[in-house]
Amino acid sequence: NKKKKIQKSIKNITKDLVSLYAQRKLSKGFSYLPDDYLQFELESSFVYQDTPDQTLTTKEIKKDMESSFPMDRLICGDVGFGKTEVAIRAAFKAVCNNKQVLVLVPTTILALQHYNTFSLRLEKMPIKVGYLSRFRSKKEVFSLLDDCKKGVLDILIGTQRAVNKDVVFKNLGLLIVDEEQKFGVALKEKIKKNKVFLDTLTLTATPIPRTLHFSLIGVRDISVIETPPPNRIPIRTEIISFNKNTIRDVIQKEINRFGQVFFVNNRVENIYQIAGIIQKLIPDANIGVAHGQLKGRELEKIMIKFIEGYFDVLVSTNIIESGLDVPNANTVIINQAHAFGLSDLHQIRGRVGRSNKKAFCYLIAPKTTFLSANSRRRLIAIEELSKLGDGLKIALKDLDIRGAGNLLGGEQSGFINDLGFDMYHKILDETIEELKEKKIIDTEKINVSPLLGGYVCLVEVDVGVLIPTTYISNHNERLLFYSNIDQANKKKERDEIKKNMRDRFGPLPTVVKNLFRIKEIKKLSSKLGFNKIIFKKNSLICYFKEKSGHNYYDSKTFSFLLNYVKNKEKKSVFKKPKTQLTVVFKEVFSIKEVLVLLKKIHKQTQ
Repeated sequence: NKKKKIQKSIKNITKDLVSLYAQRKLSKGFSYLPDDYLQFELESSFVYQDTPDQTLTTKEIKKDMESSFPMDRLICGDVGFGKTEVAIRAAFKAVCNNKQVLVLVPTTILALQHYNTFSLRLEKMPIKVGYLSRFRSKKEVFSLLDDCKKGVLDILIGTQRAVNKDVVFKNLGLLIVDEEQKFGVALKEKIKKNKVFLDTLTLTATPIPRTLHFSLIGVRDISVIETPPPNRIPIRTEIISFNKNTIRDVIQKEINRFGQVFFVNNRVENIYQIAGIIQKLIPDANIGVAHGQLKGRELEKIMIKFIEGYFDVLVSTNIIESGLDVPNANTVIINQAHAFGLSDLHQIRGRVGRSNKKAFCYLIAPKTTFLSANSRRRLIAIEELSKLGDGLKIALKDLDIRGAGNLLGGEQSGFINDLGFDMYHKILDETIEELKEKKIIDTEKINVSPLLGGYVCLVEVDVGVLIPTTYISNHNERLLFYSNIDQANKKKERDEIKKNMRDRFGPLPTVVKNLFRIKEIKKLSSKLGFNKIIFKKNSLICYFKEKSGHNYYDSKTFSFLLNYVKNKEKKSVFKKPKTQLTVVFKEVFSIKEVLVLLKKIHKQTQ
């Protein structure tokens, strides 16, 4: 009952989201013209050399933009790996084709920084860039909105304020979402629903599970930038306790090499107290304090002063975590690091090490014995995953530690806890498959992974099907083998697992052999059109998936089954209890015989 209830809810949510993605894929979008001389001039003016991944990603974006369907591409690249430059090139291409661009960012500080970056890169081009946030006065906002409506403004960079109803574009063509994990599902889908034909580019260092899932099943396209820029050095990450002498030495060391320090303290209540402690420890240092409760202009002034090198230490909340680029800041100290999420820690750490200087990240936390298991795992993970390009690994580790969250939106909170991650995924994939069959999604035009395609046939048996503790005593080992068998879709993969089990634990018991047979039975049953089979008391009952009137009953498979039952009427019979048609095979004495029978039927229908 729980499964059916959740299936219904997922179906409603999935239908909305997947059909939106399908509608975007199948609709006719704006085809951009090939690059002109201005595009070549902009790209050649980039002061750094493009990494191979940047070059490939730029080509993929241009190909999407020049195609006839709307682009929906996820750019996954670690902090400081050049995602913004790729976005600038895409925005410029859109403007060259008389389209406007909206760049959506999570924080006011990042809006200002992106405005400065875009303006600097495009200063020699005939393009007008503006930014919208709570920093702007009413007069400035009114002027921006007017320019937007008239089409005078080419690129608008803004926080959530930029998706309000009063923001009207004359000819919006491209939406760029930076650090998409900071935005809710509802907000992003609201924008896309309002503009189905909009080209969308999403930038992230640590993608959320829902985004990854949609990318992996092929509903969204994904590009990965994993080549670090030349001369980039990994950030040394270390867990320390709150010790005034250690903090003084760390900050003094960075100041002595003419660098700057971020000190992240995520509580506004004691942020000035922390700044006072640091001032006492290093009296000569210039210290600034930044947090989200400051007035817009004041916060802007402090950030500009830090970027220009006036402050040696910036004590701030996590408002600095998204996209801030200060090449001279090469040490970050994170207070109460155990209270942060894994991707947050990675983002904050990414504020340093953006030049060719050795950078340091210090995580202040209590002794591990006083921490919860998850906090301990997060800190160990961030300390271990400190190599260049570890952002995607951190996203996957985060998924492993805290669970998958809500893959399709806010409504199905708790579904994964109720059902377990694997069962949730199976229901989700069944739903997507069903939507495909109903032509909500055109399978030719959307590349859905064959591993996830097809519904899963339910198999119920009255014999032992398991890995017994007498065979593999270690609990984790058993779970790992269950998982591997479940994911092995090819015979070659299953044979490899069997070989591995024999080598390590000896000959396979019958109940383990049955486990492999069940896997194959599920696959064959699905191909034959069954959605459930029950084996008990030497009988095999197969339930047909399709309702009467479906074109399946005109197929070669069903015709063969009819003839087979007719010829073996003593051992098999068709039944129709209530609405679902079933076929019953009698005198089947083992799981092995079930598999042999289904193989025989499947072979004849090919």
